[in-house]
Amino acid sequence: MSHLRAEKAPIIVVDLQTNMFDGLVEPPLHEADLLTDRARKVIDWARRGGRRIAFVRHDGPEGDPLAPGEPGWPVWPALGQRDGEPTFSKTVRDSFSNPELGKWIESQGAPEVVILGAQTDFCIAGTVLGAIASGLKVTVVSDAHSTLDQPQESAASIIRRYNVQFAEAGANLVTTAALTGSQDT
Repeated sequence: MSHLRAEKAPIIVVDLQTNMFDGLVEPPLHEADLLTDRARKVIDWARRGGRRIAFVRHDGPEGDPLAPGEPGWPVWPALGQRDGEPTFSKTVRDSFSNPELGKWIESQGAPEVVILGAQTDFCIAGTVLGAIASGLKVTVVSDAHSTLDQPQESAASIIRRYNVQFAEAGANLVTTAALTGSQDT
């Protein structure tokens, strides 16, 4: 694990939407409360340091719990998104499929992004690879992304496996505590 390379790298919070936490339609993400706490620590750290934060929201098809307007669609309120912190929509795994996100990142003038969110094996993986393909350096907050158990593999195992794959692809991995200088649970 190493520290952040770019002084003002923006934070990209991927798909941390109400449906991922409330348990009303699907089970909550693995260690959802810890994920919320760690995401808040990164967000608060970024704000204190004058870093910009963008939220990415998945827009599912009609009838999906993540479809626009559904109760599970909004950014998870516990994250405390503020006015002026943009939300970029997407319909596929790679957040960089929305060209407006790329333009926003370019306007920040930093060659690196910090990524956290959900789901590890879907939209985090797609976004990490999309950022790298866009020529950006990528830092993944290794303990601030999550997923669900799958029939053949636990969420914890999926997260560990993908952290290895992210590092092999060239991403910088850092824990919440190492990034923010905070104590982590």
